[in-house]
Amino acid sequence: MEIQTPPPLGEHLRSPQLRSAMLVQQEALYAAREFLRGEGFVELLPPLVGPVTDPGGRGAKALDVDYYGEPYKLMTSAILYKQASLRGFPRLFYIAPNVRVEPPETASTGRHLVEFHQIDVEVAGATRHQVQEIAARLLTRVVDHVWTAVPDVLRGLGRDELDFAELRQGKFDSCTHEEAVARLLGRGHPQNPDAEIDWAGEKVLSLEADRPFFIDDYPKGSRGFYDREDPERPGVLRNFDLIAHGGYGELVSGSERESDYAAIVTRMRESGENPAKYAWYLELAREGIEASAGFGMGLQRLVRFLTGLDALWQVSAYPKLPGVIAP
Repeated sequence: MEIQTPPPLGEHLRSPQLRSAMLVQQEALYAAREFLRGEGFVELLPPLVGPVTDPGGRGAKALDVDYYGEPYKLMTSAILYKQASLRGFPRLFYIAPNVRVEPPETASTGRHLVEFHQIDVEVAGATRHQVQEIAARLLTRVVDHVWTAVPDVLRGLGRDELDFAELRQGKFDSCTHEEAVARLLGRGHPQNPDAEIDWAGEKVLSLEADRPFFIDDYPKGSRGFYDREDPERPGVLRNFDLIAHGGYGELVSGSERESDYAAIVTRMRESGENPAKYAWYLELAREGIEASAGFGMGLQRLVRFLTGLDALWQVSAYPKLPGVIAP
């Protein structure tokens, strides 16, 4: 995809297309909050900086900040804080801002921004299957609400209600990472079986689908230390992605979490992380972190999927593309 950079900010903010996207985003957030509160979740405000952040991110880096002389990080993901918060809030969610310094080449995917938001959900004592079911119902509820609340806006953007019919009926498919890799290799796409599905492969699978689908069981080493390894299948993680149909790719990433102190330290070391950096988190883990499962649903990706626009910058009021200096 050719890199299309946003116009000057003033022109972008006056765009009728952006206004339509923000109306869709407003309704999506309304529906998400309504659904999650109805399911017994409590919304917390996430931290913006901390001594460490999520180390994952396919080459993305965290931004450093000087916090009273200490080197802190802007949050690339607040997942560690979600786990910590389970002590007082066994069903919680954030609308969480994230900052990731993505590699400049990701500007051409249409699916990456340096600043973005996630609908971040965590459930104490839950299994992967249980949070997948929550993610599916959340997506179904949001899509149904938006098509009910602002159908003319979506049609004005060229969206066809029929493309969402199966999703609005709660129909989802699933496959394993191993099966997804086999499908891609069978189509001549050189997917590494030990890695996450790459952007191009994800798009291939997404374009073939007529409804969203889950990919389960990513291999150990392809995700962060907090994704729980399946005790009955060493080397396989109890995690998932939810891929949108129509070429829009990943909307949700989630997992059961490692909660045992020794297992967390071992996984940190295996992934090349220095446990000493995570002192506050490991202190909580030693005292006892709740077993849990959770996910993050990318808000801008969700809005792009709903609106059918080409790139995430078109659904962000203040877009920052990887490698592009912006106000």
